[in-house]
Amino acid sequence: MPANRNALIRYKTIDNCLRNPYRRWTLEDLMDACSDALYEYEGIDKGISKRTVQMDIQMMRSEKLGYNAPIVVYENKYYKYEDPEYSITQTPLNEQDLKTMSEAVEVLRQFKSFSHFKEMSDIINRLEDHVASARMKTTPVIDFEKNESLKGLDYLDTIYHAIVNEHPIRLKYRSFKARSANSFIFYPYLLKEYRNRWFVYGVRKSGRILQNLALDRIQSLEVLPQEHYIRNTFFDPNTFFDDLVGVTKNSGSKAEKVGFKVKADEAPYIITKPIHRSQQLIERLTDGSVILEIEVVVNHELERVFFGYADGIQILYPQTLVELMGKKLKRAAEQYTTNSE
Repeated sequence: MPANRNALIRYKTIDNCLRNPYRRWTLEDLMDACSDALYEYEGIDKGISKRTVQMDIQMMRSEKLGYNAPIVVYENKYYKYEDPEYSITQTPLNEQDLKTMSEAVEVLRQFKSFSHFKEMSDIINRLEDHVASARMKTTPVIDFEKNESLKGLDYLDTIYHAIVNEHPIRLKYRSFKARSANSFIFYPYLLKEYRNRWFVYGVRKSGRILQNLALDRIQSLEVLPQEHYIRNTFFDPNTFFDDLVGVTKNSGSKAEKVGFKVKADEAPYIITKPIHRSQQLIERLTDGSVILEIEVVVNHELERVFFGYADGIQILYPQTLVELMGKKLKRAAEQYTTNSE
C-alpha cells in the first residue's frame, strides 16, 4: 500500500534532519521535528510516538518504497546517513516505477488524436522519451526548445494559481522602455507562451485596458487574496489570438490584409510553414517566386518575422507597413555601410 500523506511528511522530515551534518540527531529530536512538521503542514498537534518514528526509519531502510536509506546509529543514540550525499529525494526510479509510468504514457497516447488533447502531444512525447531513456539508459532522442536562464519563470506557478483562484496580484514591473519599475495591482486572466517567453494578460486596478506583461520584466510579485477581484470581461481567450502573430494587440487594433512577395528559394519553406493560419497563395510567378497574403493585426512581432526574411520577402501592402519596413531596413543597411567605410 502506498505511504499516506502524513507518513510521507515524516519521511521527508527525517530525510531533511539526517542530511544536516551540523547537528546530532537523537530519536527524540526526530520525534520533535516530525511533530512540528505535521503541525505546520496538516495542523496535527497530537505529537508523534517513539514507535512511529522507529517504524518510519525501518521503512526508509527497507526496499518497500525503494529508498534503501543508509541510516546508521552511532555512539548508541545518534542517527545519521552513512553516505552524507544520500537523500530519499534522489532515489532513482525502479523498474516498477518505470512500468507504471509506461502504462500511464500508453493511456495518454490514446487521447493524442482527440481535439481536446492536441495541446498535450509534446508533453506526452516528453514523457515517452524520458521513460524510454530511463529504461534503456540511453540518451534522449527528443530535445525540446527551452531557455532555463530566462528570468521570471519562478512566477509562473504563483500567477497560475492567482488566476484559478481569482486573486489580484501586486507587481513591481519594469517595461523595456521604462527608466524605473512601477508598482501596481493587476488582475491576471491568462498565461501565454510565445517563443519561449511567458506573458500574463490582465488589467490594472486603475484602468480597464487589456495588457500583456512579460514575466521576465517582473521584479517582485505578491498575491492579494483579500483584495476584490475583477473578472475578465475584456477579451475572449479562445478567439483573441486568431488574428495575431505573437502576443501584442493594442486596444482598437483590427486585422488587415498583408500581401508579400516571397523569393523562389524561400517560397517552399514559407508555404509549408505559414507565417499565420490565414496565409493564402495569391499567385505563382514565372521566376518561382510567389505572392502570399495573410489577414492579421500588424504588430511588433509580425515586423520581427518579416525582418527575419529581410532579403527574401517584399511587403506589397498595406502601404503603412511598406513604408515602415522600408525605413527600418534602410537604417539597418546604413549601419553596415558606415562600418565598412
